[in-house]
Amino acid sequence: MAGNPYTPQGTLNRLKSSVTVPGISALNITSSYMSKQFVSIAFDGEIANAIPTATGIVTSPEPYVMATITVGILRTQPLAAAWKLQAETLASIGNVSVFPDTAAYPEYDLVNCVIQHIEPAAFDGVDPVVRVVIRGAYYVNNALWAL
Repeated sequence: MAGNPYTPQGTLNRLKSSVTVPGISALNITSSYMSKQFVSIAFDGEIANAIPTATGIVTSPEPYVMATITVGILRTQPLAAAWKLQAETLASIGNVSVFPDTAAYPEYDLVNCVIQHIEPAAFDGVDPVVRVVIRGAYYVNNALWAL
């Protein structure tokens, strides 16, 4: 009978989550500026397709997928106003990186990003969150460029 291998499970550090905009550093968002939901990233579309043929499949990897970053910024701090002003000035913000809540998992780097939505929530004295939705491209299947 084998013993317990005791694989350390790691630690999540919710204060580590952040969003950086290298071209506009005034828009960088650290955990102190975020809502309780912090930041999330989601991907649209397929990373690769398996196209059926008469006797099997043909694979067709995509060079990129669209990604959506959602972050809640506290309206009670000037950073939320900076994001509002940026959307009013120019919604194209360039590259954006999302850093997760653990050092064991790497960041996601998106390119050619835009501010897609700003949702200020209710001005009811209870909800302090401005939800910012950012869209950009996430490159996958990088080996395609060498084929």
